[in-house]
Amino acid sequence: MRSRLKENGLYETSRMIMPEHREAWLAQCEQQKRRGKPDLDDQEIQQISEVLVESYSSSRTVDLVLFSPFDDEDVSGIVVGLNTSHHRVKLMLEEEYRWIQLAEIISASV
Repeated sequence: MRSRLKENGLYETSRMIMPEHREAWLAQCEQQKRRGKPDLDDQEIQQISEVLVESYSSSRTVDLVLFSPFDDEDVSGIVVGLNTSHHRVKLMLEEEYRWIQLAEIISASV
């Protein structure tokens, strides 16, 4: 009987986790995987702007990398609208349009 006792004095075989506690623990572990948005310097911001304007003026496909707290998203399309007052870009994907905030863009290439 003494072999079943551990440092805290509980029987090892009587331990259990309630489903609510397990879900909360898994959610907390997932939140710890979050990462912060990288800071872009002026040259990178200028390069992104040039690529967006070039795609808008010449209707060329642009590849964007969008920031997400857990995993970055790759998007390809043609810039069909620039809204400087709201700081966003209208990107035409294959059959649909999508508004993208400029703050979400990490990198852009033609």
